[in-house]
Amino acid sequence: MGSLPHVVEDCMGVLQLYSNGTIFRSKHIDFSRIPVVDDFSVLFKDCLFDKHHNLYLRLYKPAALTATPNITTYYDDSDGNNIIEHNNHNNKIPVVYYLHGGGFCVGSRSWPNSHSCCTRLASGLGALVVAPDYRLAPEHRLPAAMEDAHNSIKWLRDQAKLTGKEEREGGCDSWLRNGVDFDRVFVIGDSSGGNIAHHLAVRFGSYEPEKDLSPVRVRGYILLAPFFGGYARTKSEEGPSEGLLNLEILDRFWRLSMPAGENRDHPLANPFGPASPSLDRVALGPILAMVGGDELLKDRVDDYARRLKSMGKMIEYIEFEGKQHGFFTNDPYSKIGNRVVEIIRRFMLTNSK
Repeated sequence: MGSLPHVVEDCMGVLQLYSNGTIFRSKHIDFSRIPVVDDFSVLFKDCLFDKHHNLYLRLYKPAALTATPNITTYYDDSDGNNIIEHNNHNNKIPVVYYLHGGGFCVGSRSWPNSHSCCTRLASGLGALVVAPDYRLAPEHRLPAAMEDAHNSIKWLRDQAKLTGKEEREGGCDSWLRNGVDFDRVFVIGDSSGGNIAHHLAVRFGSYEPEKDLSPVRVRGYILLAPFFGGYARTKSEEGPSEGLLNLEILDRFWRLSMPAGENRDHPLANPFGPASPSLDRVALGPILAMVGGDELLKDRVDDYARRLKSMGKMIEYIEFEGKQHGFFTNDPYSKIGNRVVEIIRRFMLTNSK
């Protein structure tokens, strides 16, 4: 008799792969270490954006902006002080895409950390936030997540093109058509979501996006500790483990998410690997890369920013001393969270002109 199936890959108990190929995903996840804030100033609702794969996204909109067009933008500075600024964009609010993290293997728009992060972004930036789910590995290995993120932006494009006669019952048109500026779209990606954001930037920078996305215009990309990899280890990867991450977990995420037979130098993992396409002639949009000073991923993000800057790309790199992975996403209403929102807001204002 053969042996009973046993666990061969275990992602913190949330995801387990068995020797017979079956997969277990826990529905009982301990989020007790994640501060949750009920921000009743933000409304949210879910929409189906991909019927074929049954994928949903969540829309967030400041309650004060849902019934009437935006007149002023409200946000908090790094000390938590309320600031009011009049805008000059036809009283319309920008769109912020939020791509959640999780090593391409776990995570969802509905997880408390992602949800709180999106309410913070919506209220702090005075923006409509779009948070799409994407297919997860190992059931759906890369590039599935990249394609799903791209399709979610094409969904926004299709919604932007809808007229009153084409409006569908149960659609999301009312939130998207009233006071939303499709000419000011920004993509924020956290961890693996930051990796996806990079590949969207490359995709949209490799041709004229207006021909494919109009009237949607992506103005910039914010990468929060993007999950990049490589066969050779970096100094920060070989350093001390973090509270939530260690090198074993990172390697496991790559083993489960990469196309079968590929390693961490695959172009989807390593932007500068031996088989990765050159980015010199890619018209990348403005990029803001942020990382914690104590993150295992720090050196990869630093190297990413330095290489792009040497190519003449518009990229800003900010490192937060003493912070570990998820410092913003897992506590977006903290003082450091206020600082991150302020930095993102300034990046958006700079690139909205």
